[in-house]
Formats: sequence, C-alpha cells, structure tokens
Amino acid sequence: MTELTTVEQILERKSHPVIRDASVAPTDDMHDRLLELEAKGEIVLQRMKGEYVEFPTKYGRIKKIPIQHTWHHKSCGHCGHIPGYASSILWLHRQFNLDYHDPTDQTSCTGWNYYASSASNAVGQAAVMSRNFAAAYETGYFPLIHCGTSFGHYKEIREQLVHHKELRDEVRRILDKMGKPLVIPEEIVHYSEWVYAMRDKFKERQLVDMSQITATVHPACHYYKIVAEDAIFDPEIYGGQRTAVVTALLESLGINVADYSTWFDCCGFGFRHVLVQRDFTRSFAVLRKIETMINEVNPDLTVTHDTGCVTTLDKSQFAAKAHDRKVGIPVLSDAQVAALAMGAHPFRVVQFHWHSTDWRPFLEKLGINWQKYWDEFQNDLDQIKAGTKSGITWEDADKPIHLTA
Repeated sequence: MTELTTVEQILERKSHPVIRDASVAPTDDMHDRLLELEAKGEIVLQRMKGEYVEFPTKYGRIKKIPIQHTWHHKSCGHCGHIPGYASSILWLHRQFNLDYHDPTDQTSCTGWNYYASSASNAVGQAAVMSRNFAAAYETGYFPLIHCGTSFGHYKEIREQLVHHKELRDEVRRILDKMGKPLVIPEEIVHYSEWVYAMRDKFKERQLVDMSQITATVHPACHYYKIVAEDAIFDPEIYGGQRTAVVTALLESLGINVADYSTWFDCCGFGFRHVLVQRDFTRSFAVLRKIETMINEVNPDLTVTHDTGCVTTLDKSQFAAKAHDRKVGIPVLSDAQVAALAMGAHPFRVVQFHWHSTDWRPFLEKLGINWQKYWDEFQNDLDQIKAGTKSGITWEDADKPIHLTA
C-alpha cells in the first residue's frame, strides 16, 4: 500500500465530518488539567464572576463566555491600523451598560515577535502572558482578548505551561520578582465569542436594515486553527463543520452570507509572511481571497474577526488596484458591522476613514448619507484644531444615530 504524503494525510483527515461528542474527542480537556494544577497549588485559576453563557466547542465540550466584568486585552494592530475596531467593541459594551475595565498596564503579547523573528523564547513568552493575566486577576475582571494573534498565541502557551513543570517554575521565578502570582483563566476568551453570545441582543437594537447586503466571511486562522478544539461551533452554522462566530452574527442581522471556495485559506497575513515576505502576502490576499470572492459571489462586504485579517485583506487591495486587479471589497470586523447596525457613528466610532478600500458604495447601498456624518466628523476636527475641543469623547459617540432616517 502506498504511504500517504503529509498533505494527503491532512486532506484525508479533513474529508471526515467533525464528531461533536466530548467523550470521543481526540484531544485532552484542558479544564481537567487546570483543575489538577490548581489543586496542587501550582497556579491560581481565575474563574468568571457574574453572568456568563455556555456554548459547545468543536468536539462538543462546553465553553463559558462572560457577558460583563471583562478586562479588555487590546490589540497592537487595532490601535495602529484600525482603531475603529477596538472603539466598536467598547461602544457595544456601553450600549448595554455592561461593566468592563479598559486597562492602562497591559503589554503587547509579543506574538508577532515570536512568529516573525524567533528572537524570543518559551520562558519570555509565557512570562509576558502570565503578567497580563495576573494584571487582570488583580482587578477582579476577566480577560477578553481583542486580538486573534494574542488569543491563539496564549492558548499555545497555556498548553506549554500546563504540560511542562520546568516552564512553570521558570515563569514563577520571574513573576515572583514582580510580586505577581501565576494566573491562568479558566477560559481564554476571544472578543468575537462575546459578539457571538450577544448577537440576539444586537438584533433587538438594530437600526439599519442590512437585508440587501451580501457578505463573505473570512474565519481567522488564529481563532480556529490553533488549539482548534477551543473554538465555538454550532450545528446551525454549516452543520457544525465550520466555526460559527462571525457567520452567526451576520445571519442574525439579516445579511446574506455567501460561500466561496477558498474560505479555509489564510488571508495572506501568514503569521510571519506579512513582516518578512510582504509581496507574497499582498499577492495571496488578492489572488487567492479577494478575486476569488468577487469571481464567485461578488459580495458587498467581507467580514472577519482578527487584526491581521482585516488589515491584510483591506490594505492589500490598494496596491493591487494599481495593477488593475479585480479588487474593491470593503473589509470590516464583526464588531464594526454590529456597531454600524445599531447606529454607531461611521467615523466617530466605526472609523471608516482608516480603511483603504472604498467603503462609500457599501454605505450608500445601506442608505447611509456618509457625507453628512463625514462633515460632522470634520467639524469635530476643526474644533480640536481651534482648541475649543480637547478630543472626541464617549459623550460625542455614545448615542446611537438612525443613520438611514
């Protein structure tokens, strides 16, 4: 019998449907391991306080998602490239008066350094994660991770910490110098899981009709390909064979979600390609993702749930346009779409002006007079320049607008 190549083995494994039965899951349950370490006094296990909801993950295990009392672990890429991403997440919390903490002592997860330069080491990476989790624990709030890279990276580190006592001892030695305990949360939660949990609440407060919009979904590799068994799956979404988080939100808002053949492919960001082989990233994003979406379903919008994916799919189209490639799909995160549907200001909150692909046709199809809100935003800037306004505040942005009125 001919031995299968590695790729053939992967394809053969993926040809079988996922079985949603925790008793026959092919991986260990991390919760059991964490409880054992807590019982031995090796770690402090941070538990959720207050309201949470439970959803099944890939193999049918249950994952808790906190609704409030969350500590917002922000993303370097959000703040540097797409600030409307983070402001939309916080705006959504504020609409429901949910208690949250926006910390000022969080550090980068340093995941990009790990993936791109290999200059770090396991102890350093684990110590950075543990310091951030200890900072959250000290406030009493539960970590909510905005960045897909941090989310996936932390889950890999959690695996290493749980399985290697030597690593725990080294990390504890570092934390002792800072006077901090070795904390691991009972769940590592991505913000898009919170969006998924809140989607029916968003629907109840929806002000913009999105039923005429067709969108494609790019599921983020860092969300569901790293420690894959921890991602949320739903039998109602693609029969439980793909992660549910973004698609379920769009469907709840009345958006037509269109399928395309390269949905499983990376956006092109590639963990390290975007830093060391940017031409490859740009080409892959356009040729493999954007042009395939246009040729197969021609969507009004594509939606994803990670910093790197939004940035790569959006910014790569600018360069491709100069080469007359078939591009022009606006790219948003799920949080930005939810905020827009509930009447968030397109520029004070969603911040479309940070996106390089032309978003005007999308807003016009929704019936939103974007020029009116752009003029309001420009007036904000004029006042800031004149010194009569210090900046845009939540008081300017909190109130939902009936954008299509």
